[in-house]
Amino acid sequence: MEEPTMSLELRAPNEAKDRRLRARPELPNPVILPGGQALFLSESVEGLDEGAHFLDGLKPEELEQLNSHGRHLAFATGDAIFTQGDWHEGIFIIKSGQVRVFYTAPSGREITLAYWTAGHFIGGPEIAGGGAHIWSGEALSDCEILFLPASVLKRLVVGLPGFALCLVQGLASKGRCYSAMAQMLGTRSVIERLAQFLTNLGELHGVRDGHAVIINAKVTHDQIAAMVGSTRQWVTMMMKRFQKEGLVTVTPRHIRIERPNKLMSMVSKGGT
Repeated sequence: MEEPTMSLELRAPNEAKDRRLRARPELPNPVILPGGQALFLSESVEGLDEGAHFLDGLKPEELEQLNSHGRHLAFATGDAIFTQGDWHEGIFIIKSGQVRVFYTAPSGREITLAYWTAGHFIGGPEIAGGGAHIWSGEALSDCEILFLPASVLKRLVVGLPGFALCLVQGLASKGRCYSAMAQMLGTRSVIERLAQFLTNLGELHGVRDGHAVIINAKVTHDQIAAMVGSTRQWVTMMMKRFQKEGLVTVTPRHIRIERPNKLMSMVSKGGT
């Protein structure tokens, strides 16, 4: 009788299984967009929060004078701070909380222009009153706002030259923000914008897990669609494609960028 022979079967490594067996990084509670700093569509994360510091040049007594002339307002999560089409009466400085600024098309479709956090002012581009708001702002969390009516702004610009300079710097930061967004919308395909936005989220809220990056932030397909100028259905379709190609893994809690370099190369190669 022949003795039974033993055979060795060579199997390809199961990458998904190996990944599950590795020690996973400890993750804090997911960030609620935008997190601790401003967020808008941009080719990089550099300078996203630049405008939060536009009042840093004021002396303590000048800052106190500014606070004493404004109206201190409180908004609850979901409240409208200003609404597209309403008469413009001044600007709002965010003291605490988070605000989403968005434009609504006649069709009802929305595009998120930016998420703003403490230190930024909103309600432009008008600062001296007149005209109508050309977009809307809503509180994403409970917010404390310093409202500066147009009449107060005019007096402060004349009486506080330091504030006038700060305001110019704040407007310049806003101009760079919306220029970055316009460049992305005008020169990048929607798939490139999606790849860039996911990459930016990875840089802002990412936790390394080997070569992969876990985006530790709660973000929905609706939020992504409004940022990149698309629809939720298209984003869902593209995320499935990205998963099939091994670029990302989507779970109920996180988006995991499996191949960050490959995702970023889609931006430079036109989304292919």
